Amino acid sequence: MHNLAIALHKKGYKVTGSDDVIFDPSKSRLEKYGLLPEEFGWFPEKITPDIDAIILGMHAKPDNPELKKAQELGLNIYSYPEYLYLQSRNQKRVVVAGSHGKTTITSMILHVLASVGKDVNYMVGSQLKGFDTMVKLDDKLDTIILEGDEYLSSPIDLRPKFLWYKPHLTVISGIAWDHMNKFPSKQDYFEQFAHYIDTIEENGTLIYNAEDEKLKEIAENRRNDLKKISYGTPEYTKDQEHFYLHYDGQKIPLKIFGAHNMQNSEAARLICNELGVSNKDFYQAMQSFEGADKRLEAIFENDEAIIFKDFAHAPSKVAASLDAVKERYPDKKVIAVLELHTYSSLNQKFLPEYKDKLKSADEAIVFYSPHAVAIKELEPIPPELIVKEFNRPDLQVFTEPEKLHEYLYNKDLKDAVLLLMSSGNYGGLDMSKLLEIQQNS
Repeated sequence: MHNLAIALHKKGYKVTGSDDVIFDPSKSRLEKYGLLPEEFGWFPEKITPDIDAIILGMHAKPDNPELKKAQELGLNIYSYPEYLYLQSRNQKRVVVAGSHGKTTITSMILHVLASVGKDVNYMVGSQLKGFDTMVKLDDKLDTIILEGDEYLSSPIDLRPKFLWYKPHLTVISGIAWDHMNKFPSKQDYFEQFAHYIDTIEENGTLIYNAEDEKLKEIAENRRNDLKKISYGTPEYTKDQEHFYLHYDGQKIPLKIFGAHNMQNSEAARLICNELGVSNKDFYQAMQSFEGADKRLEAIFENDEAIIFKDFAHAPSKVAASLDAVKERYPDKKVIAVLELHTYSSLNQKFLPEYKDKLKSADEAIVFYSPHAVAIKELEPIPPELIVKEFNRPDLQVFTEPEKLHEYLYNKDLKDAVLLLMSSGNYGGLDMSKLLEIQQNS
């Protein structure tokens, strides 16, 4: 939302906003552009008839006082994706969808397009090096790249966000059940992607991962008018220094690693090809791609220890990130720490989806907060159930933040890789202290 506010400000719009709390980096960025509210909270008196548009974020509840005032006044109220569509309805819309890899693939595409000098509009869910903000809306440009999220549009619009975008060109990276609080069964979740394919503009292009059997079935049995391009994991090799993509008899060295990122790069290549980028230019640009923020981000490395921070929390993402680290560092001990933080991951009915997802770790740890479970009004989870559902008898389960923090601060990481996976913060883990301890050890 703060990136959208900045993008509209840059277009010359008069933008104001409200929230009950704003953290960095959003806070600093809004302050930089003079958009930070003077005080936090909700102020319905600021909602006046002269406002042209209200853009509603997911953090606001249906009974939000400002929202209720806007409804009383009959103002134009848009969800975030609806407003992005409004801004891009006269442009070629390129959407990256799928349960995993969306941010990375979108970041790859933007990196390559910037490298070849092709200027486009965009919206991506993570900070990317070389980009000031992660939303750009320039009316002079004819193409927009959008990360297509399947989560809900707004508190009063319960459709998946990506149903708004009506792409001319799209890629779907794969489908793995997530967001159990909104899609209570796998079938409910899969149907959203079938509906999404139905929203593609007539005679548009669908690129899909054919290694995902469910996606392959949905894609091949829907919309005969579409141009369909399937893909899988491309040929690659690795050594102690790099992963290499194979192209035209050459080995292209990359800064990213893992089979899932090789697959992500293939999705990005096919999109870039459709946008007029040659394979030669694509592979040349990919050599300098360092990954998206918080996606297998190396936050510490010396001769003995490596620490990665990763946004992975859904089962398919956890397995992909862990396998990538094991593949990259086969001779090191891999210690995987997963925080169960989302509604789905803390739901007993969803836990079986994590079976064997930490199997390849040399040491596996799961942390969750019983307080978070209670806040989400879910059934309490006994630690032994976590052990059972992950199918790992030696799994260590922590429910008290202090004990987890102490364990990690005192952990010997000699010849080891510590992989921290969460969309939360491990109950307030002090990353600076963790890194300082390793630096001085």
